[in-house]
Amino acid sequence: MSKVKNLLVLPRLRVQNANAISSPMTWGFPSMSAFVGLMHALERKLLVAGINVALEKVGVICHDFEAQATEGGYIRGFHLTRNPVDKTGGTAAIVEEGRIHLDITLIFTIDTAAEESELIAEQIGEIVAGMRIAGGSVVPNHSVPNHKQRPQWVTLDDDEERRQKQFARLKRRWLPGFALTLRDDYLTEHHQTLQQQNPEASLLDAWLDLSRLNHHCALENEGQPNEKPVWQVQRPYRGWLVPIPVGYGAISDLFQPGEVTNARDAKTHFRFVESLYSMGEWVSPHRMKQPEDLLWYVDNDEEAGLYRLNNDYHLRASAQ
Repeated sequence: MSKVKNLLVLPRLRVQNANAISSPMTWGFPSMSAFVGLMHALERKLLVAGINVALEKVGVICHDFEAQATEGGYIRGFHLTRNPVDKTGGTAAIVEEGRIHLDITLIFTIDTAAEESELIAEQIGEIVAGMRIAGGSVVPNHSVPNHKQRPQWVTLDDDEERRQKQFARLKRRWLPGFALTLRDDYLTEHHQTLQQQNPEASLLDAWLDLSRLNHHCALENEGQPNEKPVWQVQRPYRGWLVPIPVGYGAISDLFQPGEVTNARDAKTHFRFVESLYSMGEWVSPHRMKQPEDLLWYVDNDEEAGLYRLNNDYHLRASAQ
C-alpha cells in the first residue's frame, strides 16, 4: 500500500533552454538530480515566504520535448550561440551547451497536511514560475488551456479503493506523456547474462549494451532456394530504455571544511566525486500502480561514498 499522503502537482510547465547534457556521457533530457535540486531550492524559498511545508520526493512526466540540435544523419550537433569577438577582434572560444525545450508536469510529495491547501498550491506555482528548472526558464504554455495548468494539491484518501480512483484520475490528466523510472534490475540482470558468455564482462559492458540497438544478421529460409539475409534488432528487454546518471560516487577521502584550496564553500566538507550511471525506462503514467512508481528521492550512503537518487518502480516491476 502507498504511504504517500499529499501530492502537489504542477501541470504542463513549459521550460525553454533547459540543460540537455545530463552527464559527461549522456544527453537528451535533464538529469533527475536537476529536479531534486529544484525541489530543495523551492523548499528554501517556501520557508522565506512563510509556507511551512516539506517536499520529500519528486516525479517528472514529459509531455513534449524539442532538442536544440541538428536533424538527420548519423551525426548530430547542438545549436550553439555565436559569441561576440574578444578584445583582440578574434573569434571567441565556444563552450558547447546542449539545450532542450520541455513540456513537463512536476509532482512533489508532502507528508504534512495544511489548511488552505489550494491557496498554497497557487502560491507555489507562482514561485516556480520565477525559478530556473534544469537551467531553463519557465514560460507561458499557450498550447494548453489555462485550467489544465492550474497547480493542484491532492490529499489522497486513507481508503485504498478511493485512493486508487484518485490516482487513476490524476494519471488520465497526465496523458499523453512518459515518466522516467529507474531500472537498476535490468542492469544487474543483463550483467549476469553477459558474464555467462564472457566471465570478464563488466557492468560498463552491460550498461553500454543496454544503451544501444544491436543489429544482428540472420538467414531467412535457410537452406532453401529463396534463402536471404535479414537484419534483426536484438533487444534483451522491452520498453523505452535509456542510460541515465543517478548521482555521484566518491573518488577521494572526505576533507574537512577549508582543507581544499579554492573550494566553493569553506564551511562545508569536501570530497571529489564522479558520476554514477544506471538504466532508466520511460513509462506511460497509465501503467503506474501507485505514486511511488514515478517518484525519485535522495538515497545517500556516506560511509560507502555514494550520493545518489533512487526510484522504486523497478521493485514492483521486477516482482511481477
